[in-house]
Amino acid sequence: MKKFSKFLGVVSVGTLAITLAACGSNGGAEAGNNSASSDAATPVKIGLVTKTDTNPFFVKLREAAKEAAAEEGAEVVALAGKFDGDNEGQVAAIENLVAQGVKGILITPNSSTGILSAIKKARDSGVVVVALDTATEPADAVDATFATDNLKAGVLQGTWVKATLGSKAPSLIMLDGTPGGTVDTFRHDGFLEGMGLAEGAPEISGQENTNGDQTKAQTAMENLLQRVPNANSLYTINEPAAAGAYQAIKAAGKQDQITIGSIDGSCTGVDNVKKGIIGATVMQFPGTMAAEGVKSVVEYAKSGTKPTGFTDTGTVIITDTPVSGVDSKDTAWGLENCWG
Repeated sequence: MKKFSKFLGVVSVGTLAITLAACGSNGGAEAGNNSASSDAATPVKIGLVTKTDTNPFFVKLREAAKEAAAEEGAEVVALAGKFDGDNEGQVAAIENLVAQGVKGILITPNSSTGILSAIKKARDSGVVVVALDTATEPADAVDATFATDNLKAGVLQGTWVKATLGSKAPSLIMLDGTPGGTVDTFRHDGFLEGMGLAEGAPEISGQENTNGDQTKAQTAMENLLQRVPNANSLYTINEPAAAGAYQAIKAAGKQDQITIGSIDGSCTGVDNVKKGIIGATVMQFPGTMAAEGVKSVVEYAKSGTKPTGFTDTGTVIITDTPVSGVDSKDTAWGLENCWG
């Protein structure tokens, strides 16, 4: 009996050990499932790097990206350069975001080539990189691009200005953006194409870089008008530059002499078209760029499918002075569809 009792005791202890082990095993499985659920519930983290954090265009990009991310259950970490052209600041931002473990980075490159090394390192680490607004050179340095066709936007601006001048020979002033910038180059070249002019043509009476800044544009225009008092047409890289130039033009009493074209499509810019400050502006759609960029990163996080190629997010001429041969929308439409 003593031996039998000892046997039962051993069996009981063994059964208890097995039961406890089984409970522990089930508990571990449940804990693992909970952990997996927790990982699945973790929002996809997306980095956004803009040229600056103050330009209304980039403010809209940031707002639209965050709104789209919220709809997708994702999270946006937004960083920016200190100024337009701050390439080093953007490189540091990319490195910062990779260290934070983002799944993808959306970037408006200051330079089409200056950040390629940082982008390559990010992609090599498994981060998908999407360009917004500004293409890289080469284009396949990023996985995909969602942007305005800036060459086309420049052509639209130039075509409208040329048609508005009619039979008048152009005496053109060009207020460019940042030297070497991809967007700046495409818009500049496109405008000249729309005007039917070659680089260096005698009709180009004056030219200054403004970095797209309103104050710099006003100063540049004041100086140019002293040298080119008979100027009759003006290219501007963006609407802040156009607004600054107009202040100089108004001070010189030449509002009715100079036809102003621009690009952006902000609500302020469209309102300036309505007021007659800008003759026409080419509207672009930063909200679409940002939303499509966010969706592409979320899709990559879900399925592993990377976005590819260039997607033109659209351009529309906004003017209350339409011209033959140029499709346009009026400022009423523009104010319903503007940004900022």
